[in-house]
Formats: sequence, C-alpha cells, structure tokens
Amino acid sequence: MMTTADSHTGRRLTARGAKTRARIVTAAADLMYVQGVGDTTLDDVLAASGVSKSQLYHHFDGKEPLVRAVIDHVGERVIERERDALGRVSTIAGLRRWRDALVQNNALRHGAYGCALGTLASEVSDQDDLGRQALSRLFSEWQGLLAGVLRRLQDKGTLPAEAPIDQLATGLMAALQGGYMLAQTARDVTPMATSIDMALAYIESLSAG
Repeated sequence: MMTTADSHTGRRLTARGAKTRARIVTAAADLMYVQGVGDTTLDDVLAASGVSKSQLYHHFDGKEPLVRAVIDHVGERVIERERDALGRVSTIAGLRRWRDALVQNNALRHGAYGCALGTLASEVSDQDDLGRQALSRLFSEWQGLLAGVLRRLQDKGTLPAEAPIDQLATGLMAALQGGYMLAQTARDVTPMATSIDMALAYIESLSAG
C-alpha cells in the first residue's frame, strides 16, 4: 500500500488518508481566505469538506495545526505561481507583465480578500509564532524570486552594479502587499496598480543606460 508522510506530524498516511487530509486543508483554505481565519470554525470546515468529525480529528487535533497546514498549502500554491511567473524574467517589460497579471487577476474579484498569504499573515502572525515563522519563510522566498529578477537585470547591465538589489526587492514586495491591502479596502485595483507602478518606475529610473 502506498503511503506518504504528514509534513507536520510525520505520521504515515495511506493514499486514502492523504486524499482526505488534502480535502480538509483545501476546504479550510478556501473558507479562511473568504471568511478569515478567526471566523472560520472547525464545524465550517466539516461542512465544506464533507468529512466526519472523527476524520478531521484524526488528521488535526485542533484549529491551530489546521491553520498551519493551510499556510503550507496556500504558500505552496502562491510560490509555485510566482516561480512560474518570475523564473525567467530578465527585463523591465517582463516585470510589467508580471504586474499586469497580478492586477488583472485581483480585478476579477474587485480587489476583495487581498493576497492569500498577506491575509493569513495579518491574522496569524501575532497569534501563532510557528505560523508566523512559516509565513516569514514564504515571504522571504517570494522576495528572493523578485531579487533574482533584479539580479538578472543587473547582470545584463539594465541596472547598475551598485544597485541595492535586496532592498529594491523588499520595496517591490512592500508595494505589492500594500497595494493588495488598499485594493481590498477600496474594492478597486487602481491603488494596487499605482503602488506597483511607482516601485517599478523607481527601479527603471536606476537603469544604467
């Protein structure tokens, strides 16, 4: 029988058990994105996932470990998306296409709910230190992908050798996350587009050419 291991408990899972766990985590992630972590109960997750209470408690002994599993799930999804989007970008135009895709995707819901990782961070960071650390690692990885693009720009001579790559990546990430928050409150993606545009305009102003 094929088995996998739970990344948090190390417990061996059968294929059926892994599928049940994944169904629970996916349902919880969807609920927490729309309702928030605080307003999502285990009863909500039971109803949305269609599993029994005994199945849920077999995999998670409470809400806190479930939230950590949601962080892993959402983080994997976001980072995979960003690797695909940024992995080969080496031009300012490529960064602008990345910006366009994020803004257009957020426009489909009129800015509602914000960034999936950012939303989790705002609710979890002051309540669960292990969750905060996991989120910090994910944001660092995302920021590292942005820094990778900027280093490629530097290697091509688009940015000068003295350009502060890590600081620029931090500023671009801050513009993105701040933009998500402003779009969420305004129900309009215009502030998000503007904040990222300002960051990209500054980066472009450093062009060695």
